[in-house]
Amino acid sequence: MALPLAPIAGLALRYGAVALASYAVARSCEPGRRDQRAEDALDDTPEGMTLRRDPDQLNSTARFRRVVRLGTNGPGVEIDATGLGRIRLKRI
Repeated sequence: MALPLAPIAGLALRYGAVALASYAVARSCEPGRRDQRAEDALDDTPEGMTLRRDPDQLNSTARFRRVVRLGTNGPGVEIDATGLGRIRLKRI
């Protein structure tokens, strides 16, 4: 029984093109810098969600922090996802 290579080749070309484009974008981007003030603000954020509304802006924070462990004494991973947001509307 023959293996149809045409569909597989098309799929391989498509994934190869996506991989090449992703590689080109990754090479063209500058490496980011780490701002210690922002890191401290993310560490000080309380767990859960908060929302604050001022007359000219809306601020929100969210933090999700969990430990996932395989078994009772197995290896684990700590997940700490924090987000800060600000929407500022100004009439001009």
